[in-house]
Amino acid sequence: MTAITHRTVSTNGIQMHIAEAGSGPLVVLCHGWPESWYSWRHQLVALAEAGYHAVAPDQRGYGQTTAPPEIEKYTQLHLVGDIVGLLDALGEETAVIVGHDWGAPVAWNSALLRPDRFPAVVGMSVPYAPRGDVRPTDGMKAIFGDNFFYILYFQEPGKAEAELEADVRTTMRKLLYSASGNLVPTPEMAQPRPKTAKFLDNMVDPAELPPWLSEADLEFFVGEFSRTGFRGGLNWYRNIDRNWELMAAWRNAKVTVPALFITGERDPVRGFAPEANIRQHVPNLKDLVLVPGAGHWVQQEAPQAVNEALIGFLRSL
Repeated sequence: MTAITHRTVSTNGIQMHIAEAGSGPLVVLCHGWPESWYSWRHQLVALAEAGYHAVAPDQRGYGQTTAPPEIEKYTQLHLVGDIVGLLDALGEETAVIVGHDWGAPVAWNSALLRPDRFPAVVGMSVPYAPRGDVRPTDGMKAIFGDNFFYILYFQEPGKAEAELEADVRTTMRKLLYSASGNLVPTPEMAQPRPKTAKFLDNMVDPAELPPWLSEADLEFFVGEFSRTGFRGGLNWYRNIDRNWELMAAWRNAKVTVPALFITGERDPVRGFAPEANIRQHVPNLKDLVLVPGAGHWVQQEAPQAVNEALIGFLRSL
């Protein structure tokens, strides 16, 4: 079996840990929250065996990569800059960029801002949406009013950290299960919750792990976040308004490079970030793959389906 190797590179003023496998055209895999390079364990080997150099970094604030203390060091311009610098460190001019969850905006914006370096893009779970006219947190407050919404809850430094870090194993077990396609939602879960609620209140702690998540997999995530805490990843959320200000020049801009979008049929993100409008914002979208039965962690829950879609797209370029 193809080996996954590890090293650290310098990029954009930080030290970035990467996992990699294979040789050939470069494919960069950007993870989401709260994850790490390990989220791509099934893709690294599959892409390598298909003839690609697959690289999955721990992104800024995660794992063994530098986590600057300043909140303002986690904007989309920093994160895209990190990946451009990663290409430079690897001695590569171009790469296909793939992103899941928060990694999806990094991928979409990399293709938007530097199509010369990222001539094709794959987004997973979070569709591309251009910079609009309403400040993001203002829009969320208008929609959710006095009800809980996790992104607004995450805005206050320290608050979510205290909840999530109180018992990292329980946090990761509940979150990975409750956003997966294995959860059977109850009517109570759909009810609005007051602003005073906490993030984990409505999540299910499973009696046993779903088939796609082994005890060893859970232990890896628990080990990483027990060591680093959650602040680095939460700081990505704390820059959504700053990103909106910085991206004013790209208001309503389209991503024009060849693109693929993959999402789980049962991904809860589809409820508030539907993919219905993606084609008008990504005119060169080659396919929209809806993975049956999968939830939010689509590349971990359904690796074979995701790998087939990814490799098919890469070979079509």
